[in-house]
Amino acid sequence: MNPYTLLLTLGLAAAPVAVLAADSSPLARAFGNTVVSTYPDGRTALVWLKEDGTYTGKTRRRTPSSGTWSLKAGKVCLKQSRPVAVPFGYCTELPSNESWKARAVTGEPVTMKLVKGVAP
Repeated sequence: MNPYTLLLTLGLAAAPVAVLAADSSPLARAFGNTVVSTYPDGRTALVWLKEDGTYTGKTRRRTPSSGTWSLKAGKVCLKQSRPVAVPFGYCTELPSNESWKARAVTGEPVTMKLVKGVAP
């Protein structure tokens, strides 16, 4: 294999990582922090986004959950794989500041907030 072919092969292999890094920049401040969703009844759900495109979380009933996230059309989309794989994703607007209004997957209004650090 000549050096140019090797460079091209390595470049193509690294392309998905470069795309993920470029696409994740709007969420960079969420990494290592906690996204808290507060429901009308006062209960909260927690989500921790990871740079590798995965997330972990706790529902408002504190059931652990996990799955993958992606960016689509200016929204962050979550697709749950545990505790039960869900055949559809949930997308919400990207935050423009530290707190914003959104709708839960149930349609309920929620207040989203980015909290520094990993909250329990």
